[in-house]
Amino acid sequence: MKKLYWISSILIIAGISAGIAFFVIRDHSAEIPEDLSLINENGETYDFSERGQTLTLVEFIYTHCPDICPTTTQKMNMLRSDLEKDHVFGNKVKFMTVTIDPYRDTPEVLSKYMDTFEINKDGNWVFLTGDRDSMKEDQQEIQELANAFQFQYRDPGDGFYVHSTYVYLLDKDNKYIKKFPMGESFDRKEVYKKILKEL
Repeated sequence: MKKLYWISSILIIAGISAGIAFFVIRDHSAEIPEDLSLINENGETYDFSERGQTLTLVEFIYTHCPDICPTTTQKMNMLRSDLEKDHVFGNKVKFMTVTIDPYRDTPEVLSKYMDTFEINKDGNWVFLTGDRDSMKEDQQEIQELANAFQFQYRDPGDGFYVHSTYVYLLDKDNKYIKKFPMGESFDRKEVYKKILKEL
């Protein structure tokens, strides 16, 4: 009986370890597909292949989100201020925010969202959406980008999306470094330390 117990325990531990290993490997394979292009808050085409050699913190949001998205953006904006004081934001670190609701989040809406948080429109923190003239294709590109990070989202029909709750840090070679919780769980100091460590 004891032998059966130990065998069962070993199998359970092995299964858990394999599951953890799968998610770690899956996360570490995340990167931005460079053949994508979307529209920024100014209505200009943003080509992912021209992202530049910087660390990039990637955030997925929708502007009608009542809680976790604006909270994350606010905390990221405070982080931006910290990085600017160290003279690394813009030249070594950039932010990217992608809407999962491109039909409602037009460039104009994203621009106003940035104004709400007093985010500079200098290209160091881009907000991306789809083009009205190619919305179906751009929506698929946003989905492809989200899939690359295993970021899941869906609209249950009421306009309030159910979505994953992580932001993602990529290195200058477009490779995954780490993911961080969104919302109140977003630890600005932790992300700050990790970014400086990777520079």
